[in-house]
Amino acid sequence: MISSLHGAVLHSTADQVIIDVGGVGFSVAVPADVAHTATVGEKLLLHTSLIVREDSLSLFGFADRSELEIFGLLISVTGVGPKSALGVLSHLTVDQIADAVTAEDDAPFRRVSGIGPKTAKLIVLQLAGKVHPVGSPAKQTASGPVDVVDQVTAALVGLGWSEKVAAEAAAQTAAEATDAERATVAPLLRRTLALLGPARV
Repeated sequence: MISSLHGAVLHSTADQVIIDVGGVGFSVAVPADVAHTATVGEKLLLHTSLIVREDSLSLFGFADRSELEIFGLLISVTGVGPKSALGVLSHLTVDQIADAVTAEDDAPFRRVSGIGPKTAKLIVLQLAGKVHPVGSPAKQTASGPVDVVDQVTAALVGLGWSEKVAAEAAAQTAAEATDAERATVAPLLRRTLALLGPARV
């Protein structure tokens, strides 16, 4: 079992990175936020899951162990394969998944490509009691009004970023911004756009 990889990024696409570990290049499928921040030549640590099939060996990698654990729970749900689980984690944070399951709300899952209404309901039902919300990144890091961070997140989603990437970027920017910049949407949005760079739709 390959449980983690640490090495220099050789190549990055919208949903995959290749990491050089001891002269061997490992191709790893990753969530959108990991692919977005991966920089060729820089070191990257991924917590990984090796999926073994009759005709293939596939690696899926995540920035932290909580995402890896949620990935494991998602693929245990009837009808959810590794690619669909990765799609969920590309669009939703761990806390957003936990919030949706706790609220018995399958709408966030239905918005993920490849997840139909029946599968979305199964995710909520089969993950009930297994995941627990601890607060979204925006609520944990933003010292200004949470609704401003939420509005910036919504604006970024409208511009083409996934909800997960948008929420994490808005939270990071809010944590680094001045009180004046956190008070209104426009300056915080400008800072977040500068952090993200060109959108990956």
